Amino acid sequence: MLTLKRTNSDNPDFHILTAALDVELCKIYGTKQEDYVEHNKIIDLPTVVLAYEGETPVACGCIKIFSDNTVEIKRMFVTDHLRGNGIASSIVKELETWAKELGYSFSVLETGKGQPDAIGLYQKLGYKITANYGQYDGLENSVCMKKEL
Repeated sequence: MLTLKRTNSDNPDFHILTAALDVELCKIYGTKQEDYVEHNKIIDLPTVVLAYEGETPVACGCIKIFSDNTVEIKRMFVTDHLRGNGIASSIVKELETWAKELGYSFSVLETGKGQPDAIGLYQKLGYKITANYGQYDGLENSVCMKKEL
């Protein structure tokens, strides 16, 4: 049985899952973890969602403030053997609900060209590709997306 839990970035299960995410991203893009430390740093964040299968953490995502009316979805990850089961969609929807509860109107995110399944998922959930923003401006592999909540 899958359950979602709202938590924060101090949660040890979040650290386990994001470490696995970092390893996977390095494999996809042929990079080193230290190449993206600045982009992936999540500390003191009160808006993390974890998914559990029984007692086992299997997926995560979080939102952080991007601007006065916009949050950014970060650190989305589902363990590979459970992909394709709607877990990522459930996490994104929970993050969007949480963002609306906090008074935000838009959500942005960044993913990469090497992750076509992620791009497809976000498009299915109503995200539209937009110009690369902030730290992703000029990064060839980045795909930035936006959605009105």
